[in-house]
Amino acid sequence: MAQERPEHTLQATALVHEAYLRLLDSARPSWQDRNHFFALCARLMRRILVDWARSRQTQKRGGAATPLALEEALAVVGHGSTDLVAVDDALTALAAVDPRKGQIVELRFFGGLGLKEAADVLNVSEETALRDWKLSKRWLRRALSKGKELSRGA
Repeated sequence: MAQERPEHTLQATALVHEAYLRLLDSARPSWQDRNHFFALCARLMRRILVDWARSRQTQKRGGAATPLALEEALAVVGHGSTDLVAVDDALTALAAVDPRKGQIVELRFFGGLGLKEAADVLNVSEETALRDWKLSKRWLRRALSKGKELSRGA
């Protein structure tokens, strides 16, 4: 969130507070260990950010919202800013193909974990996590660029 544009309405502190409240709101927090807690927090932050992006699109009457620029999205997509809802849709499709690759992106992109921490959460070696991360970025870049081509043709 630190790399967001200045007029961005969702602050990092608000994101953390919202994640904390949702975590406490759950009927009974049931994380098993530190790794499970981080995975759960990453998933909550993903949901919060995607819900926020969807509400912004709704407010802009029919999805004509200004694209949400995220530093990590630049690395994944490789050019300009991208739509967080499109990233979420592509990530959901990736997770359907390979759940672990979807989790590595969720942990790094939404949870802010480093490669080593994400590898620990997933119980894989750092090399495996790095390989999954690289493949996931390529897969997402391709999926997002196809989505942009389809939206231009419409």
